[in-house]
Amino acid sequence: MRRIQPLSDRFFDFPIGISPWRSELRRRNQLREGYNFSLLENSSDSYRFTAMAKAGKVEDIFRSFAALLPEESFFILEFYRDEEEPDQQAENAGPVLYYSPYLPTDELLSLVGPYFQRLIHDGFVGFGLANNQVGMELFYSEEKILTCFTGNHIRIMDLLGKHEIPYNARQQFTSDFGHDHLSLLCYRRNLLPADLALLPEAELDYICFCQELLDQLEMYPVEDDFSFFLSPREQGQIAECLARHPDYAFYADEDFGDLLLSWNDFVHECDHGFEGSLEDYQDGLRLRDLIQHVIEEVPELLARKLTEVVGEADGCLRRNLVESRKRFDVPEDLASHGDRFWYRGMVRNQGVDLRRDLIRRGWFQP
Repeated sequence: MRRIQPLSDRFFDFPIGISPWRSELRRRNQLREGYNFSLLENSSDSYRFTAMAKAGKVEDIFRSFAALLPEESFFILEFYRDEEEPDQQAENAGPVLYYSPYLPTDELLSLVGPYFQRLIHDGFVGFGLANNQVGMELFYSEEKILTCFTGNHIRIMDLLGKHEIPYNARQQFTSDFGHDHLSLLCYRRNLLPADLALLPEAELDYICFCQELLDQLEMYPVEDDFSFFLSPREQGQIAECLARHPDYAFYADEDFGDLLLSWNDFVHECDHGFEGSLEDYQDGLRLRDLIQHVIEEVPELLARKLTEVVGEADGCLRRNLVESRKRFDVPEDLASHGDRFWYRGMVRNQGVDLRRDLIRRGWFQP
């Protein structure tokens, strides 16, 4: 394996996993710490912050952010499953995204603590911390750019100010410059940060230490193109909507983001082969009923956002439904809400249990 001489300390305190091209010498000198922010699309109170911070500040920024979260939060991890840099022409060459369950925030920090410097410096890894119920997420990407989603922009401005990250409307980022991504194994020991130089080679392999985190935190994969952000105000509107419905009031205190993820997971399973029973399948349809109820009852701006969030999963399910001339009975309390496409037809890839139950129900009779 070829060994790399880091260039970062000459220009900016890059994590060593990012190596700017020598041809970018003049432009690299323009890179400084800073951030900018803007309203999210289809939102009147949700903001996206994008920031460049020196590598030595990133862990402290995360710990300060964690102090703003409630007692529980979840960890986000994104990395490439193959050690070699992916072939950009290959299908599904991108990194895989994982979420942990909600855990006590202090416990999360304690478990992640020994891995922080490896996560920060490895060029094939991104990680973050979030709590959907309070509408806050901080993510440090493989491009080594901080991204924060929040409904309280003043609080995040204050946090960045305390870490001496200035506002810059014209802020530049590593993604604006030519660069390579490198793993920690690319470097000789004497070129690694002091704490990392002491670790055995196996512990510097991001495949190994990321897998350790997956196991310790019981993390599960999430489709990386299924992304959304709900502010506390929007979640409050959703909770009020659910609380007014006798069948859905139970879910008013739940994280609505988890319900959206569950619908996406259900559609993904249908696409790859639904292994549950007919009852399990109908539970998925009822989940979509709940989501549709919210879409039809919340303010228009939020309704548009939620429609976009579920749009790709809905489209995938539509394409997967066959025998669309048949349909399951729509629950009576939904009859006045228009046609529910998810009740028409049946998914193409039926597992043994689902097909058995459909035969018993007479679904396949002409």
